[in-house]
Amino acid sequence: MEQKATRQPLLRVSEAADLLAVRESTVRAWLLARRIGRVRVGRRSVRIPMAEIDRLIQEGTVPARGQR
Repeated sequence: MEQKATRQPLLRVSEAADLLAVRESTVRAWLLARRIGRVRVGRRSVRIPMAEIDRLIQEGTVPARGQR
């Protein structure tokens, strides 16, 4: 069975850091700890799928309290 690749934006570390409002060093630490998935581009470059940014935001979202 053939797998079809889904196209989604791939972000540089700096772009991901901007979207998450954290430092680039934080994103790099998450990459090393494998908290964020990545796509290798060449030997040294990595890109972060937008889906990973969405996942991090979703995991960190705290639902609002109900009315008292």
